[in-house]
Amino acid sequence: MEKNPIIRQLRPSDFEPLAGQSSAPALVRPSRSYWQDAWGRLKANKRAIVSLGIIVGLLIFTFIGPLVWRVDPALQDIDQISIGPGADRRAIIVEPFEVWDGTSEPPASDVNLWLASEPDTQSVTLKWRVMPGADGYRVFRNKYQPENAQTLGLPLLTINNPELNYYEDRLNLSPETYYYSIAELNELGQLTGNYDTVTADVRRVITVDEVAARNLVTEPETLQPGDEVQLSWHPLGTDYLGRDMLARLMAGARVSLFIGLLAPLFFVAFGVIYGATSGFVGGRLDSLMMRFADFVVALPFLLFMILFQVVFGIGPGESGIFPMLVALIILSWPATARLVRGQILQIREEAYVSAARLLGASQNYLILRHMIPNTLGVILVTLTFAVPAAIFTEAFLSFIGMGVAPPTASWGSMCNEGLKTMLTHPHELIFPAAMISITVLAFNLLGDGLRDALDAKMRNTE
Repeated sequence: MEKNPIIRQLRPSDFEPLAGQSSAPALVRPSRSYWQDAWGRLKANKRAIVSLGIIVGLLIFTFIGPLVWRVDPALQDIDQISIGPGADRRAIIVEPFEVWDGTSEPPASDVNLWLASEPDTQSVTLKWRVMPGADGYRVFRNKYQPENAQTLGLPLLTINNPELNYYEDRLNLSPETYYYSIAELNELGQLTGNYDTVTADVRRVITVDEVAARNLVTEPETLQPGDEVQLSWHPLGTDYLGRDMLARLMAGARVSLFIGLLAPLFFVAFGVIYGATSGFVGGRLDSLMMRFADFVVALPFLLFMILFQVVFGIGPGESGIFPMLVALIILSWPATARLVRGQILQIREEAYVSAARLLGASQNYLILRHMIPNTLGVILVTLTFAVPAAIFTEAFLSFIGMGVAPPTASWGSMCNEGLKTMLTHPHELIFPAAMISITVLAFNLLGDGLRDALDAKMRNTE
């Protein structure tokens, strides 16, 4: 019988193990811990990383910024009130102010109202011809060209003597264009409709003594009338009282972040303990604790905020920071407690928890070793979302006058102050409102990124 050519005789070497091969299964990816995996997923989320960078920059702006920009947020620069970023800071040196006696040479042209001297931020001097038949005059000032007798602007003075034909304006003058009008009054003190208008282009001036008091130059004694100096620099402008906007934003950030970070830490920590205890114990105690949490949710926050202000003796115009913290901590914990309770109810049925019970583990050990560490992802995400909510609550309460009150700076109170000058000086409202919006948006986007990175179910679907 012929041998099959395919079948060959086996040799002892055929049964020897192959060199360089392992019986262990090959690793598909390197071994990583839970937090290493979460960090890798978070880094892949560009929005979350950008938001994290914004938050870090905000912390640097808040705590390191004042060490660089050493300007008192309460210091007033009366020469630069409500100026915007990049405003002209030039000022002309003039002699010290002297009260005008009303003497002035009439102009060569046939005009009824003229400027007796060059207008500046010290004063604007007006002179006019006596109006025949007038029983008095009323002086008006406007920032816009008046169209008729009903749009003359702000009434500055009423003159009942028809022979008195001059006026010196020293009321809060800024380096801009004003329109002055002199209107005729009848015997009843009413406008007759006759008026004259003159345009005044006010220039910014300063005296040598004021330059020396503000330390604007090193050798003020060398300055002469007509010389030009640069006033103090305000990168983001000033508010309606001449206070530096950048310094006030930094000071407001400290107040807003103090409330926005401290309150969530307290009420999230209490909610974690309360929810973990309720979920782990279960039974009637769990039901009773959750009904109490439902009761706290039903309490009106604004009403309790007013009540706490009364209890702590916070009067009108005083800052209610402490009552705000108390109200946030007492009324904001149930949401965290519900989330943690739900996680605990799920985790306590896991096999490794049952094994720990069989090995004799105590309840405190189970809660501290297994329950809470496995809910850290939910706790961290909850804390991230609670911070912007607390910041927005502080801003809202300060905006309506129930939180931080002037002169203490906070972003909410700055928005309240900026609302008064929104049409003429919008930067006083835009900057604090932008800080609130950017901060709230950054924390929310970071919270979304952390939720996606720490969610085990989402990792399993990839």
